[in-house]
Formats: sequence, C-alpha cells, structure tokens
Amino acid sequence: MKTFIVFFVFLMISTSQAQDWANLEHFRAENAKVGLPDAQEDRVVFMGNSITIGWLNKVPEFFEGKPYINRGIGGQTTPQMLLRFRQDVIALHPKVVVILAGTNDIAGNTGPSTLEMIADNLKSMAELAEVHGIKVVICSVLPVYDYPWRPGLEPSQKIIALNGMLRAYARENNHIYLDYFSELVDERNGLPKKYALDGVHPTKLGYEVMAPMVEAAIAKALGR
Repeated sequence: MKTFIVFFVFLMISTSQAQDWANLEHFRAENAKVGLPDAQEDRVVFMGNSITIGWLNKVPEFFEGKPYINRGIGGQTTPQMLLRFRQDVIALHPKVVVILAGTNDIAGNTGPSTLEMIADNLKSMAELAEVHGIKVVICSVLPVYDYPWRPGLEPSQKIIALNGMLRAYARENNHIYLDYFSELVDERNGLPKKYALDGVHPTKLGYEVMAPMVEAAIAKALGR
C-alpha cells in the first residue's frame, strides 16, 4: 500500500510539472505583488536561468535598492523562457530587459536544439520586448568547457558560434550586446575556477566582474 501511495504522489508531481513545463506558476504570486512602475522608475527585468537567479542568491546586494527584478529559473531553456516572457517581463512594464540564456539549450536540458533554434527563441523574446517599448540587452552565453551534468558534449565551439549569431542580430536590430564571454573566458574556452567552481555557475567573484558590465549596458539602454 505504501509503495502505491509513493508512486501515486510521484505521478501527480510529474504530471503537474509536465502541465507547467515553462514554470509559469513560479513567479505568478510575486508578479502580482510588484505592481506597475511609477513614471520615474527605471525598472529592469533580468530574464534567465540558474546563472541569473544565482546572482540574486550569491550577491543579493547587487539588487538591493535598485529597480531590478530577477526572473531567473534554474535549468530553463529558451523555449521555456519564451513561453513565460509575457507574464514575467512584459507584464511588469520594465524599461529594459536583460536576457541571458542559451547554455541549457546547448546542454540539452529539454531535448536537442540547433543553434538556429536557440537564436530564434532569443530573437522572439527581443522582438516581443521591442514591440512593447522595452529596450533589449542580449547577453553572450558564458564560456563552458564541459557541463558537469552532461559531460562530454564539448560545448565551447557551439557557444562561440551562438554568441556570434547573437552579436550580429543585436547589431542589425539596434539592441545592446553584452559580451560576458570575452571578459570571463580562459585558454580552454571555458570558465576558470575563480569565476565558476563547477565551470558553469559564477562565483561571487564572477558576478563581481559581470556587475559593472551589465550596469554599463543598462545605462546605455536607458540613454545615459
């Protein structure tokens, strides 16, 4: 009987997760509390995955006292972010969105993806933002030599190629391209341990390197 109950609970959780594949419930309550920005607020939404939410967890002081809203969800890929982009970005009426995504797609977290598929999802997010008068900062994918949860994929050259596509798209469409990759990369085209102990997720020092870069990109997007 106990075995049946455990299996039933597991099945219910799995079904619930499958029904909310994009995790639309994750920030629903928080979004309802945020409210609309006032006329003087230079609201910025950070859209991303574990690297984005990890920033809030490891260096919370970066967000304190600023009109910054973190909407990162660990493990997410670009199609999941695209599905929740309206509720987690557009509905919050920011002036700027900072999009950092794509590494989990290359890792195959939600199945195989071509670089073109990843770039298209990022372009769609940028186009949705632009239509709603939101300035766009497209971040490079951070360097990765190997994914600890999917070893042997040799992602570095794919990341370099995807970043080239994103840079070109940003330039052609007057978006801001934020090149974290060039600042953080080591001789293996990965992240050194001082910036990411597991080779993927930034340390506090890694975020400290990224902070002035994103601040400058946001200021540029705001026309400062």
